[in-house]
Amino acid sequence: MILSYLYHRPGGGCAREIAERFGLKKAFTANVLKVLCKKGLVRGQRGLHGGYVLTRPAHQIDLADLLDQLGELFHLADCNRQTHDTPCSLEAVCPVRAAIAEVDRRIREMLQTVTLAELVSAGAADEGLKPYGLEVIHP
Repeated sequence: MILSYLYHRPGGGCAREIAERFGLKKAFTANVLKVLCKKGLVRGQRGLHGGYVLTRPAHQIDLADLLDQLGELFHLADCNRQTHDTPCSLEAVCPVRAAIAEVDRRIREMLQTVTLAELVSAGAADEGLKPYGLEVIHP
């Protein structure tokens, strides 16, 4: 939601504005923004016209990259992660491990074709909304 807000506000936004827009607590929003800054997705600007902005255009951020940066890699099963701490006792004989790995690969491939810009602009259009919940009047 925060990335969507910043996408629709190229001039940026402050934690207070974002929190008010989505009915979130300001402290929670500030913490999320801090994480997004650490991950290199947004940058904070201090001063009178300060706030947060995306670090690069949303059309240059694909969903696979976004999930990677946030540490939320998608996997159907833990055994198909690059590193998994607890080995499965059935891993050596599992009849579906390779098939699940292929599905994981295909999902990742698909996530690489969808950009943040497509995600946040499509959501508003699908719901018949302009950014920030303004109703679109259809003739």
